[in-house]
Amino acid sequence: MFTPARRRGTEYLDDPSLDSAIATRSLQDVARANLLFGGRRAVLAELAGYFLAARARGETSLVLLDVGTGLGDIPRAARALAVRHGLQLHTIGLEISPPLSLAAMPGAEQCVCGDARMLPFADQSVDVITCSQVLHHFDTQEAVPLLRELTRVARAGVIVSDLRRSWIAVGLLWIASFPLGFHPVSRHDGMLSILRGFTAPELAHAVHHAVGVRPAVQHRLGWRVTARWSRTPT
Repeated sequence: MFTPARRRGTEYLDDPSLDSAIATRSLQDVARANLLFGGRRAVLAELAGYFLAARARGETSLVLLDVGTGLGDIPRAARALAVRHGLQLHTIGLEISPPLSLAAMPGAEQCVCGDARMLPFADQSVDVITCSQVLHHFDTQEAVPLLRELTRVARAGVIVSDLRRSWIAVGLLWIASFPLGFHPVSRHDGMLSILRGFTAPELAHAVHHAVGVRPAVQHRLGWRVTARWSRTPT
């Protein structure tokens, strides 16, 4: 089946005036979708490589920044994975909206309110940055400052994970959203998010265009695609 053209559109969660209770409910649905449909697994698969490399260097602790952390489900899962690799992982979650920042506190040990395009962190001040299902909210040029900021702040590397555009994924999410009890806002945003997602070449191009680095790009289960890179241009 052919890949649909990339859409624009507006997601309800992008609206700062969205009722905070609905926003939190929708983020709960996002966290469940991450668990059930592969979003969390895609990020953890990439993080495992960093954790193995850190242990090989004799490191015992790392700092992870999760940009667009939502309810902090990925930082929580990353800490558990780090423990299995013999590492202590300190996690920071970043959200642009103060109500969402407060909602994220249970998952991330520390939560910061800020804009991903102007990260409130010094150069190379965290070890690894993860950014899951955020990039599709931007077109190619809008994504440039975000990708540059991720690269500026990361010491060891950056992991971007997003949705892989597919009509099949759209249809399956629509069907699954009803028995799972997703809020209508979550159903709308989820389907639109997929149509705003990336093919692997598109994601690779976006990173290289922004920071001059050719990332390692992987297809992941659940119509996910990940890009991983360090600071060194190629």
